[in-house]
Amino acid sequence: MNTKPFTSGPGENAVVITRVADRQWHALDDDLVVGRGHAQHRPDGRLFVSIDAWHDATFDRLAETMLTQLPAPLYTVVDEADAGLTAGWRRAGFTVRRREWEYAVPTDPQVTGLGTVLPPAGVTIVPAGRTDETLLRAVDRAIRDEVEASVGWQSMPVEVISHPEGDTIVDPSKYAVAAAPDRYLGLIRVVRAKRPRIGLLAVCAGEQRRGIARALLAHALETLHHSGSAAAWTEVQESNRAATALFEGVGARRLNSNLELVR
Repeated sequence: MNTKPFTSGPGENAVVITRVADRQWHALDDDLVVGRGHAQHRPDGRLFVSIDAWHDATFDRLAETMLTQLPAPLYTVVDEADAGLTAGWRRAGFTVRRREWEYAVPTDPQVTGLGTVLPPAGVTIVPAGRTDETLLRAVDRAIRDEVEASVGWQSMPVEVISHPEGDTIVDPSKYAVAAAPDRYLGLIRVVRAKRPRIGLLAVCAGEQRRGIARALLAHALETLHHSGSAAAWTEVQESNRAATALFEGVGARRLNSNLELVR
């Protein structure tokens, strides 16, 4: 562990930056913690950093120290409404890589207009908890490979749930799927924690533009509606026009946006 301090000014009250653990730093002012820095690898291998500090000067000192001790590239995620935090990362040399909108999605079919939506001929919707795990993992892997070969999986929503190495299915019971007789064509994952969240909605490339995603969304929202949830939440990358059109077309309302920054 590197405990070599870095000071941020003259005098006895100078802030001292100390690496307290692997990828963890504290800013100390007379033994009072006035800022914290942290770095963590996401499941996709990228290194994300975060800083919580009381003052801009402390933030800048933490950032300076962390950037000298961590390998590039580095990433961070901020609420775009937090102008101060965004400005701090910009001072540290970070630039905007992409923007992601957070939506509140109504579940009532009378509001969404999805009450009469059915999957295309030859396709059925298998509810969450009833999927074949082998087929589920196969379609998940196929979709991820297709995304990686095109825009790259790093273009997917920035909030990633940790999972064991090599396992991309977080919890099989959370997925509903669109099924052909011999394979799955698409999937939707809904997680119910503090509030229901649509974490993933995807269809195999060769099956897109057939209404499968819309049918999966209709099923998931109707299920939530019957369970008493008036809305679900999801994130959509700004450049994903198809997903934006799908969600806004059912009455989804933009709440705020997150920025992914890179240095």
